[in-house]
Parts: sequence; structure tokens; C-alpha cells
Amino acid sequence: MRSRPWVIDVLIPAWNEEASLPSVLQDIPKDWVRNIVVCDNGSTDRTAEVARAHGAIVVTQNERGYGNACLAGISYLKSLSAFEQTEIVVFLDGDYSDFPEELPQIVGPIIHNNMDMVIGSRRLGNMEPGAMTIPQRFGNWLAPFLIRLFFGYKFSDLGPFRAIRWDKLLALEMGDRNFGWTVEMQVKAAKQKLACTEVPVRYRKRALGKSKVSGTVKGAFKAGVIILATIFKELMRK
Repeated sequence: MRSRPWVIDVLIPAWNEEASLPSVLQDIPKDWVRNIVVCDNGSTDRTAEVARAHGAIVVTQNERGYGNACLAGISYLKSLSAFEQTEIVVFLDGDYSDFPEELPQIVGPIIHNNMDMVIGSRRLGNMEPGAMTIPQRFGNWLAPFLIRLFFGYKFSDLGPFRAIRWDKLLALEMGDRNFGWTVEMQVKAAKQKLACTEVPVRYRKRALGKSKVSGTVKGAFKAGVIILATIFKELMRK
């Protein structure tokens, strides 16, 4: 039986989230995590200052793109010494739509059930009315359906609140630089036969700041196209 606590780091991609980020950082259960790394994606507001003021490590990636921010956070963790390497990485958005206090439920299946990756499913949990637009809901149904059809893995959501073992994350060799990041991770996990599961999570409407995806029809459509293109790109590599 394991006698020492797991080393858990949180990566938060953020672009202009100075209004919502304090709530996100305050609600993360600090006794569960070692480092909180905010990946500042070229913000023009005080995102970086706010993150540092709340004890987070800030990594700067000025090249815009959700995946770019996540990759910058991974590069930071890889740069640590062998002794400092993490064991579990938790991804969490900076918009306070998720409930950061649910982190123990997200990492629980890895710690207790030997899972490799855990997705926080909004569809299985309690989603506040209006938290996702109709195009988002459709895309969030279609992408898991295609993953099941083509790769044989059952997911209900592409939720950004997720956890994965560090060694498994590195083996995925993630490369998407935009909103295909979450679906790329799930498709590659399926292709590599990782032990995956989902846990129900709550999800609320953004109260502060402006959505980068659902704020406009164009943004939602663009994200949907990127997600579907990512699935078919990985299918061609099968």
C-alpha cells in the first residue's frame, strides 16, 4: 500500500481571466495539490498579477490558443528536476464555470482505482441552465459519439476539468494548439488503451468575464469545427 501522498499539480490555461481567476484559485483545495500553474495566454489584463497574488506559478505563452497555453504548462512541469516531477496533472479552466472544490472527486479514481485518466462529466452531473449554448451541447454530444464509433471508448463529455497520470500524459505526445486539445487527449487515450473513467461534476454559467467560445456564434462554430477536425485527423493516423 502506498505510504506517501500523491504529487498533484494543477494547470489552468487563462486568457483575460482577472475577474474570475481569484475565485478559481481560492476554491482549489490546497491540501490536495502541490503547485497551481496558471498558463497566461497573452492576457491584456491583470491575469498574471492576480495569479501570483494568490500563490500560483505563472507561465507565459503569448502565442494564442487553448492548447498552446496547456503545452506551456506541460513544458514547465517537464523542466523540473527528476526529483520534482509530478504524478498527477489536473486541468481546470480559469473561468469559474467548474467547481474547483470537486478536485478530490476528479483525482479519486486515479488514486483509489488505478485509473489513468478521469474526465469530469457535466452531462452526468448537474449543469446549470444556460451554462452551455445549443451548438455547444450538440458538439459535446457529437464528439463523444464519434470517439465511441471510431475508437471504441465511451465518453459522455469533453469537459475541461480532468486529471491524468503524468507519465501517461507525456506518452500521449499532445500537440493540438487550440480548442481541439480536450478531444485530442481523449482520442489519443483511447488509441493507447488507457484506463479511463468519468465522474459527474457540476457546471455553472460564467458570472464574470467573457467566454472565448460560447460568447459568439462564430466562436462556438469555430471551436466545433476544430474539435471535429481533430477527431478525423487522429482517425487517419489510426
